[in-house]
Amino acid sequence: MLRRQDVGHRVVVRRIVGVTPDRTLYTDALGELVDLTDTDLTIATAKGTVKVPLREVHRAKRVPPARRPPARDVIDLELAANAAWPAPVQARLGGWILRAAGNWTGRANSALAVGDPDRTLEAAIDAVAEWYVAHGQRPLINAPMPLAAPVNAALDARGWTSRPLTLVQTTLLSPLVSRLEARTDLPPVELADTPGDDWYAMVAEHKGTLPADAVRILTGTEEVVFAQVRDAGGELLAVARGAVTDPGRWLGVSLLQTAPAARRRGIAQQVVRALAQWAAQHNATRAYLQVEERNTPAVTLYGRIGFCTHHTYLTREAPL
Repeated sequence: MLRRQDVGHRVVVRRIVGVTPDRTLYTDALGELVDLTDTDLTIATAKGTVKVPLREVHRAKRVPPARRPPARDVIDLELAANAAWPAPVQARLGGWILRAAGNWTGRANSALAVGDPDRTLEAAIDAVAEWYVAHGQRPLINAPMPLAAPVNAALDARGWTSRPLTLVQTTLLSPLVSRLEARTDLPPVELADTPGDDWYAMVAEHKGTLPADAVRILTGTEEVVFAQVRDAGGELLAVARGAVTDPGRWLGVSLLQTAPAARRRGIAQQVVRALAQWAAQHNATRAYLQVEERNTPAVTLYGRIGFCTHHTYLTREAPL
């Protein structure tokens, strides 16, 4: 049977779906283990998320990942993403990065567990907890999977909980632009060096009130751009943020939002296209984004335009 430390890994589950006089009927599910409780397990498969009661599980085991990126690639992408979302307070614990930003977003307020923390794993977790308590925050650890599987296992043993699984998805810029044809029937995408008040207001609808630390994160990257789409009357229809960072000259796409009345018209795809063109002018060659696995509409959209999951991560929370 699977254990908590298998969350974030690729697994296969044989499920009992029926019993006849002659035999027991089974079906198999292959995918990433998203959650495991005392009663159910949840798998993200190619056809969607599947929740299986444990009483129906005949067999279950971890299997090798379909396409496991090299550890160095995962680390470099996580470092590029950290540079694109710069927490105003940062410290080093060997290769780990401790980050604080007044509790605005998990990314900016969690320890990034990549590389060697220069001490035993147990001592590293203790040091993370002490640092966040000293900063008046609940300790969080961002654990990329499967790279940080030992970290997740150690946190399981300590009773740390998990936030929803996040997919880190990537694509090449040139094919992305080619797939997204320019649309003349839609309002144009405007790119600005700084966000306006209504841009902030639309982001706040999704992310909550934006404190001063949020503004520092959003504007704290050297190569950053803010996209917006307006209707003929000047009403804001969509926003997004793009940042190009090293290592690897990655475009990070974040905060892509469309007003409810403007959805399913292709506006979001045009925003991504505009960001990709801008990033190519800044010598970027690849793009990434981070999306919760449970956000089915967004995952479907990104898959349709060519994004694939590079790796995943779990944000782990210390017990209260």
